[in-house]
Amino acid sequence: MPIYKWEGRTRQGAIKKGVMDASSEAMVMNQLRAQALVPINVKLKPKDLLAGVPGFRGGVSTRELVVFTRQFGTMIDAGLPLVQCLEILAEQHPNKSFREALRTVKADVEQGSTFADALGKHPRAFDNLYVNLIAAGEVGGILDVILNRLGVYLEKVDSLKRKVKGAMVYPSTIMVVAVGVVVLLMVKVIPVFEKMFTDFGGTLPGPTQMVLDVSHFLQAYILYILGGIALGFFLFGLARKKVPSFHKATDAFFLALPIFGSLLKKVAVARFSRTLSTMIASGVPILDGLEIVSKTAGNVIIEEALQNTRNAISEGRTVAEPLGESKIFPGMVVQMIGVGEQTGAMDAMLSKIADFYDDEVDAAVEALTSMLEPLMMVFLGGTIGSILIAMYLPIFSIADTIK
Repeated sequence: MPIYKWEGRTRQGAIKKGVMDASSEAMVMNQLRAQALVPINVKLKPKDLLAGVPGFRGGVSTRELVVFTRQFGTMIDAGLPLVQCLEILAEQHPNKSFREALRTVKADVEQGSTFADALGKHPRAFDNLYVNLIAAGEVGGILDVILNRLGVYLEKVDSLKRKVKGAMVYPSTIMVVAVGVVVLLMVKVIPVFEKMFTDFGGTLPGPTQMVLDVSHFLQAYILYILGGIALGFFLFGLARKKVPSFHKATDAFFLALPIFGSLLKKVAVARFSRTLSTMIASGVPILDGLEIVSKTAGNVIIEEALQNTRNAISEGRTVAEPLGESKIFPGMVVQMIGVGEQTGAMDAMLSKIADFYDDEVDAAVEALTSMLEPLMMVFLGGTIGSILIAMYLPIFSIADTIK
């Protein structure tokens, strides 16, 4: 549905602005008049250039969502009306995109929409998990409790993401610097040595000639190589997005990697346990919870395993049995979930599993960083050292000739 930006005047003469989802400009004007506002200006909101780009949730980061949820929960717990909370948070929020979304949510709530339905109109800011938990809180009359649970959950998820990203940043940075230094040496420094060797004449040693050949190749084709790498990444991402079979095959490959695969599985188990625990504790039915959790798994193989588990539960089976058959979840996790089912404490058991695997991810990230650091140093030092030795070999020969 199109989004319209509007500007209206109250009976007291004050000017108000906001955004509204509506099928037409006339519908927006009618809604404004129903709110005792005189329409001044109504126009279509320009499309966000980053709206369709993966990783951009309508310009709203996970951290901003955590802060909003915490503040909102505190205000509701203090007894402030829902609409007033939304108005206060919308006015003070520094993010323009999030501010406009909150204003639209406030307008929808004022028009009689439920809070969950109003949030559901902004999927790039509030995902299905968020909307469903808010709906459960509204129905049960425990919105403040749900918001506090959501705040804790989002903080844990954000922490988990930052751990994994942190593990990737260091080796990626070292690798980029290493490749950049090598390319700079080959393109800018080696030609200076080559000119000096040419002036002296004679036959160059094999390693030196090989370095010079690589330098010639990079000088001639460096732009094509960089373009090819960029195109390769683009086509890889496009194929994963457009070709389901390729997406599934690459996800299976990632899980099968020796070190990174184990880390991905631990992250998936932690996320699954934390999300399902939060939803069950908030009163969301387990079938609905598994449906939402499967869509937020981030891996097609894990998503299919959770969907199969959901189908098996709908046929009368337990949660633990199909999870064990998937071969994705460790035996310890399956057994603990089975105990949680038998004792009726599934949410508490899942929360313990999530805490355990958060610690496991911490240990895995630390071990990965400790292992990659010396490997990167050896690669960088060995590559640059080999180039320098190859360049100095002819200089030794020249010195012997002069003697």
